[in-house]
Amino acid sequence: MGAADARELRRLTLSLYRRAAEHAESRGMILADTKFEFGKTAEGIILADEVLTPDSSRFWEGSTWKPGGAQPSFDKQFVRDYLESILWNKQAPAPALPDQVVEQTQAKYLEAFRRLTGRHLNL
Repeated sequence: MGAADARELRRLTLSLYRRAAEHAESRGMILADTKFEFGKTAEGIILADEVLTPDSSRFWEGSTWKPGGAQPSFDKQFVRDYLESILWNKQAPAPALPDQVVEQTQAKYLEAFRRLTGRHLNL
């Protein structure tokens, strides 16, 4: 990758993050962290993979945010916390998740979707 592509990737990343963070803030949420995956084709730089989902980003509740510690979130941190609580050694295979953990994670993802889009998904 050359310097021109690196500059363009930086510009795209910051622009996407800024717009998404402003939108999340308008919905009472904080976009605390995210990732973007880019590729390059003959036509130029493309955005690939999922973008701004609770699986690839950390969304926090804006009204309860407090600096200096873990935050209630709308992302997969709930699953990570569960796995830490059972002292999983992070080696395959991963343990099965209890129904309650799956249901609460799904509820968090659906709430993030509803808040960010203003629409409901009925599964």
